[in-house]
Amino acid sequence: MAELKAKYMGIPLETPIVVAACSISNMIDRIKLAEEAGAGALVIRSLFEEQIQFDAQNMEDALSVGSESFAEAITYYPSIEHGGADEHLMWIEKTRAEVRMPLIASLNAVSLGGWTKYARQLEATGVNGLELNVYAVAADPRRNAADIETELYEIVKAVKAEVSIPLAVKLSPFYTSVANVASELDRIGVPALVLFNRFLQPDIDPTTESLVTEMVLSQPEEMKLPLRWTGLLYGRVDADLAITTGVHSGPDVAKAILAGATAVQVASALIEYGIAYISTMLRQLEGWMDERGYQNLAEFRGKLSHKEVLDPFGFERSQYVDLLRKQK
Repeated sequence: MAELKAKYMGIPLETPIVVAACSISNMIDRIKLAEEAGAGALVIRSLFEEQIQFDAQNMEDALSVGSESFAEAITYYPSIEHGGADEHLMWIEKTRAEVRMPLIASLNAVSLGGWTKYARQLEATGVNGLELNVYAVAADPRRNAADIETELYEIVKAVKAEVSIPLAVKLSPFYTSVANVASELDRIGVPALVLFNRFLQPDIDPTTESLVTEMVLSQPEEMKLPLRWTGLLYGRVDADLAITTGVHSGPDVAKAILAGATAVQVASALIEYGIAYISTMLRQLEGWMDERGYQNLAEFRGKLSHKEVLDPFGFERSQYVDLLRKQK
C-alpha cells in the first residue's frame, strides 16, 4: 500500500489532506470526525481582529445606553470589559486536548499590533502552526503595489519575530507579481505558502437594489489557478506549497502533488459530500499511486512542475497560443 505521509511547514502529517479553515473547523465533534477519516491536519477557523473590535464596540454602546440618566447609580455596577479573543482561545485549547492530529491556527488582523498580539496568544494554545490569512482588498487608489507588498512583508517579519511555531502565509492571486512576492516571503524564511486565498465576491440584487453576500462552494475548475502557480513556484522557492480551492477528489490531490504541492487544503468538497469523504479521497489517491507504482508522495512531487516538465512554457503562454491556432 502506498505511503501517504508528508511534512508540511516542518510538521509531520499522516496524509497530505488538510481541512481548511471553514465551518467544519470550529466544532470539536466535526474535527474528531475529520481526524478519524484520515485528515493530516486541520486549520482552525480564523480569528478576526476586526470582528473582535466590532463586538467590543457593540457591547460598549449597549452598556452606555442611559448611563447619563442617573449619575448617582453609575458606581453600583462593576466595570465590564469585552473578553477579546478569550472565547476563541479557550475553545482552541479545549480542541487541542481532544485531538491528536496537528492543528494550525488562522489569523486575520487589521493592525501590526493586532497581528503580533493575537499570534502570541494563539501560539500559547498549543497549536502546531499558524496560518496568516492575509485577506484584504486593495481598494485604496492612493496605495501602490509596492506599499501593499511592503506592508505584507512587515507583518510577516513582525509575527515571525514574536512566535516560534512555523508560519504559513495564505496569499492572494492578485499581486502584480505573485512569483516575486512568493520569493520575497521565502527569503524572509516563511516555511509554507498557501495558494490562494479565495476572495468571496459580492453580488447585486437588482430587485432590492442592495448588495448580496453569500457563501458559494468552490468548483473543481477553480483549482487551475493555484495549480499553475504551484507548478511555477516549485523548485524556485524553498517554502512548502499548499493548494487550496477546487480540490474535490483523490485525483485532484495527485494533480496538486505532481505540480509540486506538499499538501492540499479541502473545505467545499467536505461540506458538499460530508466529512467522511476524506477517506474516499485518500482511497482514490492510493489507488492512483498503486496503479503507477508510486510508493510515496515524494516519488512524484513536482514531476509536472515548471522545473521538470518537458515544455515549461505550458505553464506560461504556449498553451494559449496553441489553443488559438487550433480554433482556426
